[in-house]
Amino acid sequence: MDIRTAPAAAAHAETRRGDYRPPDWLVPEVALDFTLDPDRSTVRARLIVERNGAHDRPLRLEGDGIAATWLKVDGAPVEPVMDGPTLVIALSGDRATIETEVALHPAANSKLMGLYASGGILCTQCESQGFRRISFHPDRPDVLSVYTVRMSADKARFPVLLANGNCTASGDGQDGNGKEGRHWAEWNDPFPKPSYLFALVAGDLAPNRDSFTTMSGRNVDLGIWVREADLAKTAHAMAALKSSMAWDERTYGREYDLDLFNIVAVDDFNFGAMENKGLNIFNSRYILADADTATDGDFDAIAGVVAHEYFHNWSGDRVTCRDWFQLSLKEGFTVFRDQGFSADIGSAAVKRIDDVRVLRSAQFPEDAGPLAHPVRPESYLEITNFYTATVYNKGAEVIGMMRTILGPDRFRAGSDLYFDRHDGEAVTCEDFVKAMEDASGINLAQFRLWYSQAGTPTVTARLDQDGGRTVLHLSQSVPATPGQSTKQPMVIPLRTALIGRDSGAELAPAQVILLTEAEQAIAFDGITEPAMLSINRDFSAPIILDVTRAAGELESLAEHDPNPFARYEALQELMLRTLIAGANGEPVDPAPVIEAMRRTLASNALDPAFKGEALLLPSESMIGDRMPLVDPDAIHDAREALRRAIGVALADPLAAAQREGAPGSDLSPAAKSIRRLRSVALGLIAAGDTLRGAALAKAQFDSADNMTDRQGALGILVSLDAPERQAALDGFYDRYQADSLVIDKWFGLQAAAQRRDTLAAVEALARHPDFSMTNPNRSRALVGSLAMNQWAFHTASGEGYRFLADMILASDRINPQTAARLVPPLGRWRRFEPGRAALMRAQLERIVAEPNLSKDVFEQVSKSLA
Repeated sequence: MDIRTAPAAAAHAETRRGDYRPPDWLVPEVALDFTLDPDRSTVRARLIVERNGAHDRPLRLEGDGIAATWLKVDGAPVEPVMDGPTLVIALSGDRATIETEVALHPAANSKLMGLYASGGILCTQCESQGFRRISFHPDRPDVLSVYTVRMSADKARFPVLLANGNCTASGDGQDGNGKEGRHWAEWNDPFPKPSYLFALVAGDLAPNRDSFTTMSGRNVDLGIWVREADLAKTAHAMAALKSSMAWDERTYGREYDLDLFNIVAVDDFNFGAMENKGLNIFNSRYILADADTATDGDFDAIAGVVAHEYFHNWSGDRVTCRDWFQLSLKEGFTVFRDQGFSADIGSAAVKRIDDVRVLRSAQFPEDAGPLAHPVRPESYLEITNFYTATVYNKGAEVIGMMRTILGPDRFRAGSDLYFDRHDGEAVTCEDFVKAMEDASGINLAQFRLWYSQAGTPTVTARLDQDGGRTVLHLSQSVPATPGQSTKQPMVIPLRTALIGRDSGAELAPAQVILLTEAEQAIAFDGITEPAMLSINRDFSAPIILDVTRAAGELESLAEHDPNPFARYEALQELMLRTLIAGANGEPVDPAPVIEAMRRTLASNALDPAFKGEALLLPSESMIGDRMPLVDPDAIHDAREALRRAIGVALADPLAAAQREGAPGSDLSPAAKSIRRLRSVALGLIAAGDTLRGAALAKAQFDSADNMTDRQGALGILVSLDAPERQAALDGFYDRYQADSLVIDKWFGLQAAAQRRDTLAAVEALARHPDFSMTNPNRSRALVGSLAMNQWAFHTASGEGYRFLADMILASDRINPQTAARLVPPLGRWRRFEPGRAALMRAQLERIVAEPNLSKDVFEQVSKSLA
């Protein structure tokens, strides 16, 4: 089948950035009246609309799966005229009042967009185009309105009624349908906002209440709303919220603007959380935590996501996107902000390592595959497919590079100007860059290529020393990507220093070198000692780096480089070179890696958390990314061989690290560091001696007083052939079977197991009574974890590909967004050896041939095949 002429393609119109046109009609005021019930809710909407400019085009209000039971224009009934899902209204004047009523069925809304039911709670998700599933509206981010909302519901079932802004009135009594036992509430948000930021929640919820005093002395009432039984698990999220509010004031001068800030946690949610103005709705996994059920990583993720959504109040709400092509305007900037917050409250070096690991595991493969797109895309079929690592994580790196180029003071001046200049507006990525230019006086014309060019640049570096002359030779190239065959040189800021090969001292202090040409040479004066190149420190640019190194140089940098991230990178590169050689069938000497790891373990100057990160071998997928074609079996065997050699050679120092303990309730950086190193050490011990590792892991599992140690031990046991494995899995399930978030871990750990029978185990788990395709968390835990498990997923038989295709098709009928996010692992078929590549492509062709495929999945699959 030629997917370019597939019949489904005709049904999916492409939206292009170049076709943007300002809205024909503005909607300065929206009033909504909800009569809420899980089986049938009604929504009455009153829109004040105003013609935008001189034209005679009708008003077009978007809908999705809804129908108007009646329509009024300036109070007079009008017969609805539909153009597909769009309500079209011809208006003669420049201003009108439009009233509609629609009926919704929240309990049947498995897409989790619009108004839906989750565990007895009614809630909304409107980003990006979910509001049109609630009421007819232009539903585009450049139409900003002041919202007034009235809700009525059964008081016993839904005692809490929340919406954006401030509650202006509430009471008991009949609703418009004459039903007794109901109550109502009215809310008003004084700040104009786009429809994607609208939110409503009704449910039986209990609040964790607190308050925050802003830098100007205003009191803000805070509430985190959850089921009564979960209240005790909200303390960490509340502390993170208050900490992020104070951090944003200190770091960006941004003060919260309403008198009320609410968060609600729900179990069924397509995203991590949503920044709706004054009423953030969260996936429960990013709110609920205590030491018994959440790992240190979970606690850190909660703090980061709470901060991220709060920071959106300015970078997303007060200043929002003109159109969805500008998504990174809010998401890239806000990821950069939440990364800074997390770095400040923890270990900056470890946080940077974690951020780069995510970038390399998710965004670099995206840039190198058929779904590659710029940070600011040029077109889409379905905008939810562009909530990607490129838009979020690479977008954050682009902001970080601007800060590196401008310096912290001028960057802060630029962000101040951006917020002040565009407060209350819907703007573009170009507006952000222009604010940075105007505040700093620095020309960023060439830098803008980071927004328009896809692909990860490769930078080659070579340091030449000849007598008293030291020259750094740099070159860059950007690979061809879909729709972009020719690339221009980028502006690449490289934080660079020279380290003495003999002394280990910095011979040339750190500086930022701007690589702007295809080739450049930089001379260093006064360097008399043999030097080593320490480059792209702190990952100052999101690039692939190819450095010519002398023998023993990586080992020396791993021990002596004063920059923690550069030290980590040197050890990782040493490991990668060894692993790639092994995967290629070449003779391998593990001694240099083992000695570098021994020195790292022995260092008293290094944070235990940093040691834990540094001792983690590169993932199998990262190894594959460095090879011309991926051979999963060869990569797995090489990695396991190196892990085994390390475990045997370093058995004693690893055992000493694993014996270190930390109190379960202690979330201090020091305690978390020790726990991190314990789990990494335990994994290497088990690789060297299965029997000893299984016994130690089961002992840690049984004695653990916190989820970090318990899950760390179980994560090792699931990959072992030992009787302790099943006993631990059964014990974990029995203890936590009533806690859905912890059972997600149980599913995910088994899907990540490095075992030959993992695929069979996952297929069995897909039939487990606790598995559900309707809950995105559970689907991601099992199916998503398997797809990320390179060795288990890419079985030579192709059965992993068939299973994933089955899950995609089944999920597409329930929740197309969840289904579409499962496609990319199959889309990387060109990267694999021919046998597997053909099997992967066959499953993609099978998916795209499915009748009534959603445009979400069709776009992902068709681009993967094209």
